[in-house]
Amino acid sequence: MKQSEVKGYSQEELKDRLAESQKSYADLKRTHIVSPLENPSQITKARKTIARLKTALNNS
Repeated sequence: MKQSEVKGYSQEELKDRLAESQKSYADLKRTHIVSPLENPSQITKARKTIARLKTALNNS
């Protein structure tokens, strides 16, 4: 998700997407511990998405 996409969301949408992203990130981490992911860069992308969403929430 790009920053330009994040800017178009309302406060409620940002909070909802942040919760979804955090759950997805936790699931990826848990799965990666048990058995390696085929594409471990997904973890990095999820972490960056969470950071973008938090930044957008703090700036609004």
